[in-house]
Amino acid sequence: MSGSTFGSVRPPRRPPVAPALSRSELDRDYLSRLGGVPALLDDPSTRLLVLHEGRALGTAEGALALVDPSQLEVDPDAAVFLGRARAASADLDQGAAVLALVVSEKEAARLGEQGTWLDLRRVGALLTPRDAGLFAQALALANWHSTAAFSSATGEPTTVTQAGWVRVDPSTGRESYPRTDPAVIVAILDADDRILLGSNVAWPERRFSLLAGFVEPGESLESAIVREMFEESGLVVEDPEYRGSQPWPFPASLMLGFEARVAAGQPTEPQPDGTELRELRWFTREELAAEVAAGRVLLPGPASIARAIIEDWFGAAIEEPR
Repeated sequence: MSGSTFGSVRPPRRPPVAPALSRSELDRDYLSRLGGVPALLDDPSTRLLVLHEGRALGTAEGALALVDPSQLEVDPDAAVFLGRARAASADLDQGAAVLALVVSEKEAARLGEQGTWLDLRRVGALLTPRDAGLFAQALALANWHSTAAFSSATGEPTTVTQAGWVRVDPSTGRESYPRTDPAVIVAILDADDRILLGSNVAWPERRFSLLAGFVEPGESLESAIVREMFEESGLVVEDPEYRGSQPWPFPASLMLGFEARVAAGQPTEPQPDGTELRELRWFTREELAAEVAAGRVLLPGPASIARAIIEDWFGAAIEEPR
């Protein structure tokens, strides 16, 4: 006997949320990393995703602009192999490689005359699945390279191998790999199915979102949820239910989304920590819709997993005033 309160009948499983940046249509093809960037640049079908100051070169229509490498002087050690196209499209052959490249101010100015520079937070939900996945991956890798140029052990400049996926300390041979920092983000619900949203001190006062925090070393996701939610709100939660995940390359997070309930018999009056959060509020669905429509509450952007989880709880897309 399992001890489950549902006996032998498993409760229906809700489908996970589908955040905008969790989408991808790229074959990462790790074996091609071993051949290095020069071999990939020799292939005339290869294209570049160009980055500058955290933004990607885009077309006038708002898609990613994939550039022929012949238009740029490409340092093989500065380019990172992202993967290969699973299907052909107007701008990319099936099986063609895509590399990410961070360019200088001068090159950015020249390329910007041919298109526009895209911000992932603003356009992530508008991009195709292929472009959303490419942009998130490229930005995360570029952020890692910007902080990994020197060995943490010896301070010496590291060398790049495996098409941008490994950096090596030349003195010790120690390898370092792209970093991903897991963080939990949680919709806290009460017995009346209200949702708790908080306003961070770094945001405009009307901005509200879910509570979130990083997973600490040696900590499970479930333990991180209980700890972080108590630290930020003073509430004790239980029964965390996984709802989905999303990369958030600002600079290197993986957001793991959950719902959790206030534990039975525990207080439900939230207490902002005063350091990160200025305000915490419970909302019914009707209250949240009315506050958003009146412009008194601003929700997280459509590219975020926070918005996806809030709208999953709400049961529909939440319309905002224009």
